[in-house]
This record gives sequence, structure tokens and C-alpha cells, in this order.
Amino acid sequence: MLRYSTAGESHGPQMTAIVSGFPAGVPVTASEINRDLSRRQKGYGRGGRMKIEKDTVEILSGVRSGKSMGSPVTLVVRNLDYETWREVMSPEPGEPEEAHHVTRPRPGHADLAGCLKYGCKDARNILERASARETAVRVAVGALCKQLLSEFGMAVFSHVVQIGPVISSLAELSFQEIQERAEASEVRCADSAAAEEMKRIITEAAGNGDTVGGVVEVIATGVPAGLGDVMNAEDRLDGALAQAIMSIPAVKGVEIGMGFRAAGVPGSAVHDEIFFSRDEGKFPAGHGPSSGFYRKTNNAGGIEGGISNGEPVILHAAFKPIPTMMKPKMSVDLVTKEPFEAAKERSDVCIVPAGGVVVEASVAFVLAQAFLAKFGGDSLTEIQSNYKCYLDAMNQY
Repeated sequence: MLRYSTAGESHGPQMTAIVSGFPAGVPVTASEINRDLSRRQKGYGRGGRMKIEKDTVEILSGVRSGKSMGSPVTLVVRNLDYETWREVMSPEPGEPEEAHHVTRPRPGHADLAGCLKYGCKDARNILERASARETAVRVAVGALCKQLLSEFGMAVFSHVVQIGPVISSLAELSFQEIQERAEASEVRCADSAAAEEMKRIITEAAGNGDTVGGVVEVIATGVPAGLGDVMNAEDRLDGALAQAIMSIPAVKGVEIGMGFRAAGVPGSAVHDEIFFSRDEGKFPAGHGPSSGFYRKTNNAGGIEGGISNGEPVILHAAFKPIPTMMKPKMSVDLVTKEPFEAAKERSDVCIVPAGGVVVEASVAFVLAQAFLAKFGGDSLTEIQSNYKCYLDAMNQY
């Protein structure tokens, strides 16, 4: 089973991920991972730390001569800011100076809930791990998985569809056009007019000492029918995607396909009619192998009954405005129990454009996990053989 775990703190020496169950023989390059790490650091509204960190990956195990070995893959992203925090984050015995204690929990963060859970009164033990800095190495894992998916004709990309009250209009753009326009935009929005208004909203929020959230759409193309399962609740593909995305800091909602909009219209406006043709030219863009069955609409977002149906997997993730901001909120000191105004701190104003890259990574990992659960083998060659047998069977269905 494909799985991974991460380790490291926001101001520690590095973020680390160990990926187990990754098959042998998959072409892997650090440059592909670094491309996504760079994308995660960009975006209009990012804060000062992105000027300090220059994220690149070190592949410390599991890859030799440009191909995976089948052994656990270790990915490391160094924290350049660590030198400033070396004394504060030292693992050596001894109590940190009181000046370094964080006893004032920030509203909207994990500080207070985490301190209550772990019985500590220095919130640094919580905030260092709760920080979105951890997503850097998640993006590295997702980029690794994208390299596996690409071997089977699958691709995953994201774009911003909303920031604050501003919603983009795609006006029948193709998937390729959406991706190209989004990557050329400072807010990763394919609608240039909406992108300019989004930048204005971010600038206005910054001027008010506030922050702003939004929504990203993630599209996975070339996904074959049959990933996920209906037999056990924990194996449903939509459930796995929702869990992975909801684990991203600041994500407060996930939709697959029509999502919440489906609750407000009749069933006749929701369910996708099924058609059949051996002519792949009739299939919608981004379609994956599905034995000739296809749908002209994709309100289901490519998943029915917890199983991919051959249409592109399409979902939305909603990010709240981040809680670290210049406009102070009230809180209570953990030790003195006295009220205070939360510290003013210059940070990100909007993380939505970068957040889309993190959601991409989560989707790529879940799809790779489901793909290997269906077609898994110890090597790329074995998986390719298994996949070919499945496609042959579908073509004869």
C-alpha cells in the first residue's frame, strides 16, 4: 500500500517525508518536484517568509540513477530560517528561556486546542507542527506521485475560481487553456478580468490589516474507471479525497462535482446521462479509459458510488482567511489567564493561489494510492502489465 508520513517543525532544520510502497522503475527527477515546490511559494498575497525560504528537495533514499528502487523514498526540504531559530528549537536538554515561550494563543490557530490536548503551556510545541510549512513536503510527495500517474496518462492541475467575493468565469475554456492561463496569473486564475479584481481585493485586505480566503478547483484528467471501491466505506475514492484535502491547514470545505449546488436543484438537473461509443473522438476532454461508456456532463465530478467513472475528477476546496493578521483579535494568556489583544504580525494576506498547489498534491497522492490498490505491483513493468490486462478486458466488455 502506498503511504507516507512527514516529520519536522516549521522552524526546525528540515521537513521530511518518507514514502513507502512506491514501485520500482518509475522515472523520478528532483526537477519535477522542485517545479511544484516553487509554484507553492508563489502567488499574490504571500508573506515575508517566502522571501527567506527557497524550497528545493533532496532525495535521500529510494531513487537511483533517475528511477525509483522500490525501497522507501525519503524527501527532505530544508528550512533556511532555521539558523535564526537554532537555539529556540534545540533538542538538547534544558528549559527554553521564558522569552521564547508562547503563552498567548492566537484565535483561529491550533494553539489553545493543542495545548489543552497535550497538557502544555508553551504553544510553540503545537504551532511548530500545525504550521502550513508542513505542506511543503506534502507538495514534494504529491509531485513524486504525479510522476507515477503520468506514466499512465493521468495529470492533475489546479486553478483559483474565487477569492473573497470575486468569482471567475471560464466561458468554455478547454482544460489546457485553463491550466496555461492559471499558471501565467499571479493569483493562478484563468479569468484575467477576475484575476485583476482578486488582486484588488487582496491589496485592500492588506491595507485593512485583514486576510482573505477563496476556492480552488482541481482537475485530474485521464483517470480510468474503477479506482476506489463501493464495498467498504473507507475505500471510497471520494471519501479518501475529502479526508486528504480537509487535512490541509485552512481548508474548511470540499465539494466533488456539483457538490453543495446539487442540494438546491432537482435530480433531473444533477445526474449525468450515460452514452456509449467506440469512437473516442466523441468522449469529452480529459476522459480516461472506460470501455466506451461516457457522459456528456460531469456533475458527479468523475466519481459515482465512491468509484471513478472515467470522466475527469473535478473537485473544489474552500480556504478560510488565515488567522494570522495585522488586525488583532482578543484572546487569553495560558498562564496568567489575563485577556490580551493577539500580536500583530505581518504574514500572508491570501494563501489561496499557493493552496491550490497543495490540494493538487493531495489529490495526486490519493489517486496514486487508489491506482496502486487496483493495479499494484512491485515494479512499473508489472503495473503496466496489470493495467493493460484491465484495459483489454474493458475494451471487450
